[in-house]
Amino acid sequence: MLNGTLRRLEYNGPVERHRYAEAPPRVDYALTGAGTALLDPIRALGVWAETHADAVLAAQERYGQNDN
Repeated sequence: MLNGTLRRLEYNGPVERHRYAEAPPRVDYALTGAGTALLDPIRALGVWAETHADAVLAAQERYGQNDN
């Protein structure tokens, strides 16, 4: 699962993969400029989630009550 996620991130550009010709094989991953540019928006989303967590949970509970 982790390998597939890292490959998709590499494919889409925010992560780059560095492979070393060693035994045993070694691979490092690093953020690209595009990946680094995502850090502030991701942090902002985390702040939003923390601020609005109770409202989100309440909305989910209301939705679940209407589903019955």
